[in-house]
Amino acid sequence: MNKKTRQPTHPGGILKRHYLEPLNLTVSATAKALGISRKTLSRIVNERCAISSDMALRLSKAFRTSPNFWTNLQQAYDLWHAAHVSHSWQRVHSLVPSSVLANYQQPNS
Repeated sequence: MNKKTRQPTHPGGILKRHYLEPLNLTVSATAKALGISRKTLSRIVNERCAISSDMALRLSKAFRTSPNFWTNLQQAYDLWHAAHVSHSWQRVHSLVPSSVLANYQQPNS
């Protein structure tokens, strides 16, 4: 597992600091352009809500990015928090013997 020590930035923080602020966009105007409520966008920008696949599509179209850009940011943020907040996952043991693993090829993601 990748051992990043610094917490990744929430995608809402990226949205706020790299898109809304430089473009002088308000949460209300951006929410209207995205076809969502101001409250929903405010929760994302204030890092209280995750970026969904639907939201990633909306943001990618509005800001000429890819949906993967937004989902990758969210995934990195979520995985870091899962690894650092809960440690119960570390008690899970492999179900696949080493001898089988050597001959197994993972499907391409």
